[in-house]
Amino acid sequence: MNYFVYILISEVDNSFYIGQTNNLEDRLRRHNAGRERYTKTKRPWERFWSIEMPSRAGAIRLERKIKNLKSRKRMLEFIEKIDKSNSGQ
Repeated sequence: MNYFVYILISEVDNSFYIGQTNNLEDRLRRHNAGRERYTKTKRPWERFWSIEMPSRAGAIRLERKIKNLKSRKRMLEFIEKIDKSNSGQ
């Protein structure tokens, strides 16, 4: 089963939420339905970025790596680097 690491952006205050799941569309619906404690006050959310991973362990490692970057600038630079390496550039 494949997993996704994703970044959501709040339409309220442009804050990010970083997570991982095996069903991205269902997870986004749950966030926007207010069923997730952390994200319910900043609804609506939209998908900002996501990447498919071959295993949950890999998805968890990448999610932690992105969360540990702390600053928005470093996170955006990191996901840009990932996107470039996945596109073969």
